[in-house]
Amino acid sequence: MQEERVLPPKERDVPVGAAALAKGLYLLEVIGEHPTPPRFKDLQAATGLAKGTLARLLNTLLLFRLIRHEDSDNTYRLGHRLFELAHRVWESFDLRGAAAPMLERLAEETRETVALCAIDGGEVLYIDQRSRGGAFGFRIEAGRRAPLHCTAGGKALLAFAAPHERRALLDAITLESYTPATITTEDALLADLALAQVRGYSVSQEEHLPGVSSAAAPIFDHTGRAVAAIGVFGPSTRLSNDRLHTTGRDLMAAARQISGNVGAVPPNSIAPPSPAHRQSESDAECVLPWGAHLAEGPLWSAAEQRLYWVDILAPAVHRFDPATRTNQEVKLPRLVSAVIERRQGGLAALTQEGLESFDFASGALSPLVDPETDLPDNRFNDGKCDRQGRLWAGSMSLDASKPTGSLYRINGDLSWERADGGFRVANGLDWSPDGRMFYFTDSAPGRIYAYDFDMASGAVSRRRVFAEIDPAEGRPDGLAVDSEGFIWCALWDGWCVRRFTPDGRRDRDIRLPVPRPTSLAFGGADLSTLFITTARIRLPSRVLAEAPFSGGLFAAPAPVPGLPSTSFAG
Repeated sequence: MQEERVLPPKERDVPVGAAALAKGLYLLEVIGEHPTPPRFKDLQAATGLAKGTLARLLNTLLLFRLIRHEDSDNTYRLGHRLFELAHRVWESFDLRGAAAPMLERLAEETRETVALCAIDGGEVLYIDQRSRGGAFGFRIEAGRRAPLHCTAGGKALLAFAAPHERRALLDAITLESYTPATITTEDALLADLALAQVRGYSVSQEEHLPGVSSAAAPIFDHTGRAVAAIGVFGPSTRLSNDRLHTTGRDLMAAARQISGNVGAVPPNSIAPPSPAHRQSESDAECVLPWGAHLAEGPLWSAAEQRLYWVDILAPAVHRFDPATRTNQEVKLPRLVSAVIERRQGGLAALTQEGLESFDFASGALSPLVDPETDLPDNRFNDGKCDRQGRLWAGSMSLDASKPTGSLYRINGDLSWERADGGFRVANGLDWSPDGRMFYFTDSAPGRIYAYDFDMASGAVSRRRVFAEIDPAEGRPDGLAVDSEGFIWCALWDGWCVRRFTPDGRRDRDIRLPVPRPTSLAFGGADLSTLFITTARIRLPSRVLAEAPFSGGLFAAPAPVPGLPSTSFAG
């Protein structure tokens, strides 16, 4: 994948006498768009400017506090003066004017009503709209008000409000029922808002008005605060569940454009470019074209010869039979990120409420232990058991924006310990065949870590970087270790699964026809099939048109068998 490079201005377009200013502004853009804070030599390579010219421009930008120099690593970064100027921009920011082009474009593309809304007096206030729904569409007039808890715009603003603001709003409103689909309990509403935080947009399917569905995405200001939402509204007969979620992803892109470069960009939201290889050259087969939002946590059950996997955002647990290619789904009331087998029989699930026992037949959940009861805006992500049956699980913030994630060890007696912390997107984990090395991923910085592992005590030590993935090649996600000790990792936005040697070198890739593989597990009678889960979350319609199997389950022959999974001792 190639990064989009900031291009210098053409000389003929620069006014006479402004050449130095144009170079300085161009240099400012290069620093701001560079994937990592650049050093002097990086800026020379990126701009092609002479050493003396570059030095003078940098000194001038430093003088005006438009950039700053970090002495610790000798890099250049955008300066605080830009944030001061951004405050002044937002003081006079015309939200309706900035949103108008997006409202027009989305109305033309969707042929529905598109509206802009904000919170006012504990309600949603619609402040602008464009309608192309025709006689059978749904119209919203500017100035109209609606409830927060059952409209897509209201739920988007609630989901992305600061915790104390959300609490105050929820305390002030009544969860009144408008249709049979209206959410009227706070627990159910909070679970729905958590889904919206992870997705990046909210949906309302006939929750406010019968026959009307909608999707909405938040618009952020320069501080990362959600100040408004943009939504698409129309008849449920036209806005099906699939179309709502595709529209939600397009709304996220529109919201980013409205905020401009000053606004906060949700993580993992940039659509990846196509790979050099064609879809026909994929090394894996889509064995279940399910279209999951965020498929994760594949677990091979040797006893059942079935593959368990989850869709975090459905939310649901699935059981796939590779012999018949049939799939069973059990819907759950809250986020679920992984399932594990228990030695005593049955399953356990990692959810937003911690570790819970789970009955696949009935879908019943029952609390076991929650190490993060004091962090309601966190959720668990990946989890796996070591050879002694202790469960290891990582946590992360719902919107992946803060380094509040930790790595936990949950023992068979349900006691637990926090083994490490400071992670943004805690992800894949596994052990070397001899059990002496533990691997763990933080997707945000693109790193797979290695720890020394004490099998008797379950202690981890001496964390170091095992492999670091260039952002242009994707982000490391779920991982699994094979019987030779090689590490396999799904590369989110990388269109592939990568195998690393035990010393961290790239060994080979399994190419996929979809951009967002999420995790993998060895399965089949001899553990020689690599099952790969994928996602379609936050992929706009243009990418989905190119990668229609996004969210499907894939399988590929593995060059060597994997290692059997271990059941939880609790």
